[in-house]
Amino acid sequence: MVRLLAGITLATFAVFGQAAPQSQNFALSDTKDLVEKGVKAEAAEYLGRKAVRLTKDAFGDAFAIVKGVDFQDGTIEVDMAVKVTTPPGTRNPGFAGIAFRTRADSSHYELFYLRPGNSGAGDQAMRNHAVQYSEAPDFSWYKLRREWPWIYESYAGLQLETWTKVKIDVSGRSAKLYVNGSANPSLIVDGLKGEDLRGGIALWGSPGEETYFSNLRITNAAAAPTKNGADVAGTWKVRFGSDAGVLDGVLKVTRDGGKLTGTWSGALGDDRAVMGTWRDGYVEMSFGGNWSKEMGLGAPGDVIATLAGWIDGDSAKGRMKVEGRADGPWTATR
Repeated sequence: MVRLLAGITLATFAVFGQAAPQSQNFALSDTKDLVEKGVKAEAAEYLGRKAVRLTKDAFGDAFAIVKGVDFQDGTIEVDMAVKVTTPPGTRNPGFAGIAFRTRADSSHYELFYLRPGNSGAGDQAMRNHAVQYSEAPDFSWYKLRREWPWIYESYAGLQLETWTKVKIDVSGRSAKLYVNGSANPSLIVDGLKGEDLRGGIALWGSPGEETYFSNLRITNAAAAPTKNGADVAGTWKVRFGSDAGVLDGVLKVTRDGGKLTGTWSGALGDDRAVMGTWRDGYVEMSFGGNWSKEMGLGAPGDVIATLAGWIDGDSAKGRMKVEGRADGPWTATR
């Protein structure tokens, strides 16, 4: 094991495309291990400890990228704190996050972030926006929240102007977010949206606040056997484990570049026309169906079913929903 203590320059040990050390430690008591991308990073002291403070003037992709990190699977641990600086009466719940599998130009990344001011809100929906996941450039928080409500965000007990311990476990297409040493994750994303399976790690903040980071530790693990680019064309046996019961079907798909067409037969109807998109092995498809009286849990009638997820060889899985009727994971084999 190669163990790098705080204060050692890391550039000689790992760059993108080369093997990374098993463990890397960054005290973040100064800015020498950071590359600013649209933020101002400064050494600071906050709540009795040395840290790095990030500030930024405008919304948009902006990070402090950690030098010498090439991360695919493993664990990211860091302490974060947020001090809101917007004028009184301006709603700002605070934002602090860690981007991973980040491209050097920050154009693509996965992101977990905290919004501690939401945790104590009087509105339950707002409380459920306390921890969130998003991906750039294709899956913003807005898109994920509107298309897949409550799947990519959750509640966690957080506070502003307090150090919060964060741990992120990443393996293949799955990641879990833990806060303050809890043995249970606050948020699970089974089906990360990013098409990059490895990249850098960056500190992330937002305008109208001071975001503090300290004690970053990165532990690399053996990479899961995950590859992008699998084709979706063929015949699939699909099982939809919904909250309204298990719904099975057969999905026949053809692909023309990024465009998908096909049919669905089974629960919700037979020979239903399917349309969708393919991107490097990630698919989104929808079809019209019929919710029958026998299925219960809602009035019978026409419905729209949507499924999204990754193809991995001859298996696939992701998230599926029938608008207004059912939601849950789906799996498939070809």
